[in-house]
Amino acid sequence: MTMAVSILNAEHFLWGDACDGWHLLKRDDVGVILERVPAGCAEVMHYHQVSRQFFFVLEGRGSMTFKDQTIKLQAGEGLEIPPGVPHQFSNLSQSEVRFLVLSVPKSQGDRITV
Repeated sequence: MTMAVSILNAEHFLWGDACDGWHLLKRDDVGVILERVPAGCAEVMHYHQVSRQFFFVLEGRGSMTFKDQTIKLQAGEGLEIPPGVPHQFSNLSQSEVRFLVLSVPKSQGDRITV
C-alpha cells in the first residue's frame, strides 16, 4: 500500500551549514527532494555527469549561478539544468527559500564539485 509522503515521514538530511533536504521520492531512475535554504546560505558550485535536474521554487527567492550568468528565481518559477553544467543555488534574500529538485536519474553519487 502506498502512503502520502511529507517532511514528517521522508528521509531527512542536512547539507551545507544550515540547510535541510527531504527525499520525497528516492529511486534509481528519478529523485524528488524538497530543500530548505536559510537566508544567506548557498550550495557549492558543482555539476552532475548524468543527472538532469529541474529546480522549482515553492516559497521565497533564490539565485542559480552558472559560469557566466546568474538567474534569480521566485516562488512559482523553475529552471532546468542539463548534465555537465556547473551550477550553484544560493539564497541572498532575508528569508528562507523552499524548492523542489527533480533529478533524472537520481543525483546521489553523480555530483562533481567544481
